[in-house]
Amino acid sequence: MQLRPKQLILATGMSGVPNMPDIPGMASFKGTLCHSSQHQSGLGYEGKRCVIVGSNNSAHDICADLWEHGADVTMIQRSPTLVVRSEMLKELAWSVLYSEEAVAAGITTDIADMTAASLPLKLAPGVQRPIYDEIKRRDAKLYEGLEQRGFMLTFGEDGSGIHSSYIRRGAGYYIDVGASQLIIDGHIKLKSRVGIERIGEQSITLTDGTTLPADLIVFATGYGSMNGWAEKLISREVADRVGKCWGVGSDTKNDPGPWEGELRNMWKPTQQPGLWFHGGNLMQARFYSKFLALQLKARMEGIATPVYELAPVHHLR
Repeated sequence: MQLRPKQLILATGMSGVPNMPDIPGMASFKGTLCHSSQHQSGLGYEGKRCVIVGSNNSAHDICADLWEHGADVTMIQRSPTLVVRSEMLKELAWSVLYSEEAVAAGITTDIADMTAASLPLKLAPGVQRPIYDEIKRRDAKLYEGLEQRGFMLTFGEDGSGIHSSYIRRGAGYYIDVGASQLIIDGHIKLKSRVGIERIGEQSITLTDGTTLPADLIVFATGYGSMNGWAEKLISREVADRVGKCWGVGSDTKNDPGPWEGELRNMWKPTQQPGLWFHGGNLMQARFYSKFLALQLKARMEGIATPVYELAPVHHLR
């Protein structure tokens, strides 16, 4: 099959455009300053003073990597983070579908993916809350240790955990593979409930007046909506025509309403003809790519492809 230029555009990506804050003094910094997406490794930072701004997955992973390479590491936590140990998440949330035991019981990857995708997103928080209540009970010591260090914890605005946070905003959590204990033990230093005031030549000053010496500053500050790539690659007009990507309209943090019931502008036609967005985790990429491919194939073959509803644009970013 030959694709005809200008008839079809396929945009793919796992994340949006990196969010890089604009802080007074950034241009004067003499060390290395970057977004987490640009950080490669902790190698070479032995004995260096490293400050990581953020407290979600990337921030924890980078902090742990730097500490393992002998760096002096401080995490700056500006807002609460949802923390769940990977072992607990696997045991209580996913092992019934994704595990060797599930395979032995006849649950293939296709069955698991279909089952995971079949639960209506409106019902998912109610299904998830009891799981996180049990996680909180079992890992009470972990959470107590983090809070004693000043770490701000959350289990989501409605207590429904990582799945809801991921679907709503694609952020706000850390799947713990060891960094939490490093924080509890004091190996990763923590400054919480603060923001960034300014950056000096070899330091970063926080909103509580504290100044930290720094050789490396990493902004683990997340990503914007995927339509930011449409703006960069095509135009602002096209990006605004598509509107915000991801989220379901839950009216929670970074996921403004109205309710949509499915992920905004993902794996389906958008308000910009010929422009599609594909992304998500491994399960989603594996599952929804099939339906996206079928929709593209049908259009290229001239098969009628009526759209049930093309969602209006309520939010641009």
